[in-house]
Amino acid sequence: MFGITHQGKVRSENQDHYLISTVHPQVVVHDTSLPSIDQLPLRGTRLATVLVVADGVGGAADGSEAARLATEAVMRYVSSTLRSYHAAGMSSDDELLAALKAAALEAHEAVKAEAALRTDHRQMATTLTVCIVIWPWAYVVQTGDSRAYIYGFGKLQQITRDQTVGQALVDQGILPAERLEASPLKHVLSSAIGADEALPDVTRVDLRESGPLLFLCSDGLTKHVTDEEIADAMSRMTSSEQLVKDLLELALSRGGSDNITIIAGRAPLEKK
Repeated sequence: MFGITHQGKVRSENQDHYLISTVHPQVVVHDTSLPSIDQLPLRGTRLATVLVVADGVGGAADGSEAARLATEAVMRYVSSTLRSYHAAGMSSDDELLAALKAAALEAHEAVKAEAALRTDHRQMATTLTVCIVIWPWAYVVQTGDSRAYIYGFGKLQQITRDQTVGQALVDQGILPAERLEASPLKHVLSSAIGADEALPDVTRVDLRESGPLLFLCSDGLTKHVTDEEIADAMSRMTSSEQLVKDLLELALSRGGSDNITIIAGRAPLEKK
């Protein structure tokens, strides 16, 4: 796994935040007479991997703060609902899906509460894309237009849907899909954490069938790099770090008009 964030070549500050973490059962020893407590197996096998990308919206300070608050809030919620992980991968994993949606709404409330305390009353908002991997399942909760992809078997699949006005018009058949790229509504958010409306979508995919590589990014990358170019880079990758850095450099070479955040994580095709 590897992540990177860059302010780009135009923006004066970086409003993006990202997080890569793993979840483990752990024994906390509060007191003991044993002389070598550090040699005991106190940390268990990884239960889950959590990846987060948040792209702040609005003024530089407000956007960055919204992205930070959302990332912290969603991680607090996830860490407090670890019991849901035991349901993952089963036919009755509704508890985990509900917990992920609730985590995004918890982040939404945290950002709105902070904005309400500010004397200027300026709205704070951010995108939020969270991926939790509990082998062999990847669960993605999405609000906004940062993206999550899966790559495997020579195919790139976007597993999130851009929550923008332009994409909504395409979905409704009002705007032809081929005209979306040139539309000024392509990057106007219809849903965001902290905005008037947050409508988190939750998706579950089987990594054994879809592919072993997970990829999250803010729209600072996809404004300059096409899906075809992302897939081509993935087909030639030697490591997650190399892939992320190469795509960042490609976006910067084409102007880097926005903050750019990228996470890549590659899982084994079979559970080790």
